[in-house]
Amino acid sequence: MILSRRPDVDRFLKAPDAGVRAAVIHGKDRSGVTERALTLCRTITPDLNDPFNVTLLTEADIDSDAVRLEEALTALSMIGGRRLVRVRMGDAKGGVDKAVAAALSAHAEGAYNPDAMLVIEAGALGRESALRKAAEKAQGAVAIACYEDEVGDVARMTREALGADKVGLTSDALDRFVARLPRERGLMRQEIERLILYIGPGSGRTIEVEELDAHLGVEPDASLSDAALQAFGGRPGPAQAGLRRALAEGESAVMAVRMTSLHLGKLRRINILQANGAGAKEAAKAAGVFWKQEAEMLRQARGWRLELLDEVQDSVNTADVMTKTTGMPEALIAERLLLEIAARAKRMGL
Repeated sequence: MILSRRPDVDRFLKAPDAGVRAAVIHGKDRSGVTERALTLCRTITPDLNDPFNVTLLTEADIDSDAVRLEEALTALSMIGGRRLVRVRMGDAKGGVDKAVAAALSAHAEGAYNPDAMLVIEAGALGRESALRKAAEKAQGAVAIACYEDEVGDVARMTREALGADKVGLTSDALDRFVARLPRERGLMRQEIERLILYIGPGSGRTIEVEELDAHLGVEPDASLSDAALQAFGGRPGPAQAGLRRALAEGESAVMAVRMTSLHLGKLRRINILQANGAGAKEAAKAAGVFWKQEAEMLRQARGWRLELLDEVQDSVNTADVMTKTTGMPEALIAERLLLEIAARAKRMGL
């Protein structure tokens, strides 16, 4: 069975249905997967280090000995209480994926210890995954996919965390903070905790946008913006470094492609405005160019004529589709796009 609505997921994690014996929590956001899995596991047993009632297996454990999972699911509690079997996987190989799927299906039907709860943490499972299919099909199992949090969910999570420490943000400051947060849940939590320390836990303070900006400092997408600037300027090394720095900060490859498209749009607008009689500085300002980057953007606009930008636009559109649909490593798609643009720029003499 599939659980997708946030209220249904939250309810299940805190009070799983009695007839459910297995849960597969998967997605690209590994911090989000881990956070939800821990919430569910602590509902089953408060002590996750209990050697009698808790068994933790990894993908490598199952790959080396498939029987270990069946043995763990068959074992009975020696001291009472419900058994918990945790399996932590990455983007599992076909053999492990199928082995775990078979064990989950059997356990969901009651073939092993019916009082044991199987909780599986996995990476992004495609629709072809046997494990994902088994969890979605079985009545005694649930599949929970972890996607990027919606803006409303992030705002709620932020308010709850700040409220627990008796601090707050004004409405405008909350909107600014949420817009600036990285997309990965673990990094979100770290940024929220850092903000709480800045305001002062238990102080009762609520800060405004101006004070928040002093705390936030540089825009989190600055590395992506810089990566695009470097790529269109014919500097592959700095472009690659900027992208990798942004990804390490929690930005997504989808956003990297989007920032590349925005940069291309600024160059296109400068070209069109100048062709219609606008001066260089006037065109740059109208295109939304930051004043510190004006000279570099105008230099690039002189080389990147409209017909060349049209060719690159095709590559950007292709990369945008690929990051969302193909299942290929997103970071490599974005990196290849920037390096392709940088190579074109170098050939143009930029």
